[in-house]
Amino acid sequence: MRKFAHIFVFCVAILSQLLLSCCQSQPSKNRTAEPRPESPAQRQQKLRVGAESLLDKKFQSSIFNFHFSSVAVVANQSSLVGSTHLVDTLLSCGVNVTKIFCPEHGFRGTAEAGATVKSSTDPHTGLPIVSLYGKNKKPTPEQMADIDAVILDLQDVGCRFYTYISTLHYVMEACAEAGIPLLVLDRPNPNGHYVDGPVLDTTHYRSFIGMHPVPIVYGLTIGEYAMMINGEHWLKNGIQCNLSVIPMLDYRRDCIYPLPIAPSPNLQSPQAIALYPSLCLFEGTNISVGRGTDTPFELIGAPAYKTTYMESQRGDEPGKPTSFTPRAIKGVSENPPFKDQRCNGLKLSDASVPAKFDLTYLLWMYSHTPHSSFFKKTNSFELLAGTDKLRRQLQLGLSEAEIRASWEPALSNYKEMRKKYLLYPDFE
Repeated sequence: MRKFAHIFVFCVAILSQLLLSCCQSQPSKNRTAEPRPESPAQRQQKLRVGAESLLDKKFQSSIFNFHFSSVAVVANQSSLVGSTHLVDTLLSCGVNVTKIFCPEHGFRGTAEAGATVKSSTDPHTGLPIVSLYGKNKKPTPEQMADIDAVILDLQDVGCRFYTYISTLHYVMEACAEAGIPLLVLDRPNPNGHYVDGPVLDTTHYRSFIGMHPVPIVYGLTIGEYAMMINGEHWLKNGIQCNLSVIPMLDYRRDCIYPLPIAPSPNLQSPQAIALYPSLCLFEGTNISVGRGTDTPFELIGAPAYKTTYMESQRGDEPGKPTSFTPRAIKGVSENPPFKDQRCNGLKLSDASVPAKFDLTYLLWMYSHTPHSSFFKKTNSFELLAGTDKLRRQLQLGLSEAEIRASWEPALSNYKEMRKKYLLYPDFE
């Protein structure tokens, strides 16, 4: 049966190249001298994610005419083919799906960040669901023993500390060790239009919220990221996975794509997803990012934030002065920071969201709250930042320009390495 798996990957590789060729070279019809720029809605309508290739009859006849003894799927609520879940689509195509692996937040995406995700059974299909979050972050040899191929389809948001790429790493490693092929169905990166932030120091700060020497915003789709993991030999002992990526059609990296479904419970809007790279560092501080409100990752604040600055109405804040009281929200934030306490701070959803990792919010809140209680008494801030330098730079009062200068040359070196793994035209 393993020989069919190799044929499977060979066919997928050929199809991937054909799809990519179409994506990059297909001439546009009715070209005019000065074409009108497309609206976000038009771009979204044209975009075809990797999973939608499953609807193509030629794809199905090329790939799914082999009867595998067992296929595992790594998926969650974002793994849709049109309006149908990937698992249901594969079953309808005759693929013998026998197991589901799910990442942080669970198969249906209803578990809050950091919550224990237990293995269970999907009530719709009766398939076993194996959690890859908690103690079992990597599929075990026993869990891989009865499958012949793995298909991964997860909606990433393009940030180093968003754990789906760590799940990707461990799935690739398990596949490589078991000699099982992995097919990644590519999806757009909503923060894929820039590269920015400090590069992770893997010697001291490697963790599940940062496994690779990449900046906070890495500018790759999840398929491209998988290729980089493989190409840079980042898997254990430098092994490589038998990897194939089904690319998207009509994907432009410099366009911002509203996601049709929230990738996780606390990223409910395009504004929250765009602000997430810059705000997540606050999770290592005693500043709330709005968990326990209706607009998480669109707010920052704390009881200790100095209200005198709000009352002065100076107008130089990087957001609109506001107050909020976090509450328990089932399945989203059941025990948020500062639960039932009034927090003063800033509303950011009304502010313009810059196309960069923005230090403005961090610098502002540090300068307007007591320094002695700003950071949590753990190294969680360092794990998120990927370095111990940023905390010290804030404490020394360095400017944003001085902090950014310290990210070089590691950031420039990463940008050069990244170019080797691009499946789509770059934004530069």
